[in-house]
Amino acid sequence: MFVSVVIDMGNADGFREVSDLLLQFGFERKSKSVFESLAVSDVDLVRLKRDIDRKTDFYDSVRMYQFPVDGTLAITVLKENKWRRLIVRRQ
Repeated sequence: MFVSVVIDMGNADGFREVSDLLLQFGFERKSKSVFESLAVSDVDLVRLKRDIDRKTDFYDSVRMYQFPVDGTLAITVLKENKWRRLIVRRQ
């Protein structure tokens, strides 16, 4: 599964911690705040979200773009300490 992660952190320490975490999970840095991976399993993605939860606070934002999820694009957003998912379907 292809996964792209965009992080917008409120402080430099949080940015460094989440960046390091993404690199540990095998993501490749594409720009300062964008990381991508072609080899993330569903199990690793669940663990990654849990670990990101531990390193973020109320003002941090993380967006994950996943393809394919049941043949569609899924956008998962962590905002105000809550994960929300949007499924993009073709009409």
